[in-house]
Amino acid sequence: MLEPGRAKPKPTPETKHFWDGLKEGKLLLQRCGDTGKAYFPPRPFSPYTGTRNVTVFEASGKAKLHSYVIHHRPVPGFTPPYAIAVVELAEGPRMMTNITHCPQTPEALVLDMDLVLDATKMDDDITLPLFKPAS
Repeated sequence: MLEPGRAKPKPTPETKHFWDGLKEGKLLLQRCGDTGKAYFPPRPFSPYTGTRNVTVFEASGKAKLHSYVIHHRPVPGFTPPYAIAVVELAEGPRMMTNITHCPQTPEALVLDMDLVLDATKMDDDITLPLFKPAS
């Protein structure tokens, strides 16, 4: 369960599909219609070509731990130590997140470890895209 005090994301018309998908436990990404490449964060145009020919699709929810830092200072909504991580989604894009269900130590947070989506409810409006070890 998330601790109180964590900053709450504010969906916009451009990101509403992303947040609605997470409420259903789905990670929804967008794909450029010209190149076929997936991208994140959500936006109404392709970062590759600028086209508005984009589609929304359900990602696998699989990722690998690309990078992280273990934060040791208290911040509202977090109990240190906790990892601030960058994961590489199976579909290609990278996103910043937190790793759950795992000790927040270098021994446990192994680069390239397999992760899966851990859609974590913040409240009735927002579910966050956190990740946990696949095994």
